[in-house]
Amino acid sequence: MAKGASSAAFRASHAATARAAAAYKPKARRVASPLDSQVRIPLPEGERTLTRRQLLIGAAGLGALLAVGAGAQAITKSKEAANAVETLEVPADAVTLLSSDTYSAVEGDAPLAAAGEYKLPYGTLVWANCDSYAACLLPTEGSTPLTQAGIITLADGSVNTVLPQPASGERGFDIYDVRCDERGMVWVEANCLTGEWRIYQATHSGASLGAPVLAESGTADYDVPFIAAAGGRAFWQVIPDKSGAAANEASLLKSAAFGSSDVREDWRSNGRMGTPIYSTGDGVVITPRVDATGVYYRLTLIDAASGQTKDSMTLPAGMKPLEAGYVNGRFTFSFDAGYSQQKGLSSIGTYTPVDKGWASGAQWFCFDRNPTAAPAWAGPYFIVKSTRTVSGVDLAAGTYFSLPCPNGCDNYGDYLASSGTVNTLVTYVAMPAAGETEAHTLLRVWKA
Repeated sequence: MAKGASSAAFRASHAATARAAAAYKPKARRVASPLDSQVRIPLPEGERTLTRRQLLIGAAGLGALLAVGAGAQAITKSKEAANAVETLEVPADAVTLLSSDTYSAVEGDAPLAAAGEYKLPYGTLVWANCDSYAACLLPTEGSTPLTQAGIITLADGSVNTVLPQPASGERGFDIYDVRCDERGMVWVEANCLTGEWRIYQATHSGASLGAPVLAESGTADYDVPFIAAAGGRAFWQVIPDKSGAAANEASLLKSAAFGSSDVREDWRSNGRMGTPIYSTGDGVVITPRVDATGVYYRLTLIDAASGQTKDSMTLPAGMKPLEAGYVNGRFTFSFDAGYSQQKGLSSIGTYTPVDKGWASGAQWFCFDRNPTAAPAWAGPYFIVKSTRTVSGVDLAAGTYFSLPCPNGCDNYGDYLASSGTVNTLVTYVAMPAAGETEAHTLLRVWKA
């Protein structure tokens, strides 16, 4: 949670992916974290001073081509040169904003039940995409290692530091990003001075890891990969650096079963993919470029077990989402810039169909706040990170609520750790020191 880290730098890292509180610019005084100490990095144009957290999070990890059924009816055809690209079209009158008169606040307490509150070290980052476990990056008091990776058991809040130091033996490598599901954990190790990175994965029991498997490695000619865990497999994106020697190479989505050295190539895209990988629990969402004249991003849902496309939806030309996901049978995507020419998709915010699928004539909902986290779904609620709180929206009933923030928390408030469709929702919030209470990260678990 680096003080003063920009939202752009944060979003480039949290993945989704790694991204949490570094997306904000809090004004209140903050308690120093071990990750906030500074280091000087020699560059060709001179030295640059960065916090250790910026080095860590700024690089990595804060972190369906078959249009099926009625969904295929919701597309319109546009043609550039010899390429016909079918894209989503949403009329202005088909989108309802949270700020409209259609949605009303739920009176009284939030309808999600608080299942537990647990203290973690101040500066911890958390990701959850299943009901049993969450992965976390834990700051250390020193510089070697800079962080450790842990697995949180959501039933009781216990934290096991399953990776106390990087699997890489060479000096300069740190753990940058981590994800887990019920069966395994995937993580990124990178050297901020050389730009080298490595993807490791292993099975886990909740309390310990199996033998780490080196799945892939790369150099500064490629971005530090975004990662995800889904369906017992580790997923990662290999994307060429815009200005590196590999700039003209394809972007790849790869995966491997936890504990196995057999790597599967799930997708090959000309050009850079648009968003971090999003885990749905049993699948992942990516946004490859369409092979056509012009720039089109196709939201693509891939089944984890088979690697096959389950659903897809192409956005209009030039529209690049910040996040893309799939919750409760529907795509969701967000924009951090407006597109005035795109009718119903013109506002900043997070979009999803009111009903499952995206059939022709479907009504859409837009949570019209600047997006800082990918959304989730819990029970009947579409869950979105708002300005300071995490909010839930009942699209069918036209109501919404906000989870209360604890007194004394940092001014950016609660952060959404969960993705996909879950019964156990995870949020976390930074709590500065107050009186005799030490600074800590408060993990909160909710039941739908």
